[in-house]
Amino acid sequence: MKKTLLCGLVLAFILIFSGYASALCVKVPLANLRSGPDTKHEKTWHVFKYMPFKKLAKKNSWYKVQDVDGDEHWIFSKLVTSKFNCAVVKVDKVNIRSGPGTNFGKEEFSPAIKYDSYKVLKTQGLWVKVVDEFDNIGWISRKLLWIY
Repeated sequence: MKKTLLCGLVLAFILIFSGYASALCVKVPLANLRSGPDTKHEKTWHVFKYMPFKKLAKKNSWYKVQDVDGDEHWIFSKLVTSKFNCAVVKVDKVNIRSGPGTNFGKEEFSPAIKYDSYKVLKTQGLWVKVVDEFDNIGWISRKLLWIY
């Protein structure tokens, strides 16, 4: 009975924390994404700090990742981290608020546009407190973001 319980706990731990391990965030000001795991491969996109990705695989010092649109790329491992969560705007335009709700005013750096990326500071209900690469802080509705 103890072995079954222990195995169940280990499996639950793996399932719970495997999702967190597969999230990556760009930690440098600008990063190139490529079609393969080497600088000789074609650049497919360049992204800015805090862009989130789903980690799919690793080959040498490169990660195969998936972006908000479901496209797959390769990124050099030293350009990303899993130490914090990131979010990217997944719609054309969103308001950035001074607090967690539409009753709060818009920040002066609002609106954000599709593919703007942020570090997630905290969530409160259906709202996410974020910071951008310029240290601007605000709140965005969770349903308008892709957080991985």
